Amino acid sequence: MKRNVAEVVAIALRPRAETLAVAESCTGGMLAAALTDVPGASAFFRGGIVAYSPEIKISALGVPADLIARFGVVSAECAKAMAAGAAKKIGADFALSTTGYAGPDGGDSENPVGTVFVGLCTPAGTSSQKFFFPEHSREELRTATVAAALEMLAANLRQ
Repeated sequence: MKRNVAEVVAIALRPRAETLAVAESCTGGMLAAALTDVPGASAFFRGGIVAYSPEIKISALGVPADLIARFGVVSAECAKAMAAGAAKKIGADFALSTTGYAGPDGGDSENPVGTVFVGLCTPAGTSSQKFFFPEHSREELRTATVAAALEMLAANLRQ
């Protein structure tokens, strides 16, 4: 039987008794939904925060306002701060975050529509990865972002 990436993450986290939280912007709860689709998700999934506006990123996740002013909400720095904030606020060993320009508006020459950053907070540190999904509809971009985030965590758990 082929397993989806959310199931792979669950299989890796459960025996280690480690937990996961999410902070979502462009995916709007889809990442949490993918994780809670896995039977027994309560054994590893602690919860999530959908922080769509900059104000919620600041108040709910503790993203510094000056970081947003300097780098923007769609940036590696913001994705890392969102993941670290989710891990801390929710009390999880690992956290994933998503932030991006799903379109049709937004973006700039450096980060056009279709640009996404995924943040990953682990006990060893925090990182981010940039993805670009040009020519995707909003739904396709969000689905691709969820898959990228889960794969990023799965790859880290395999190390």
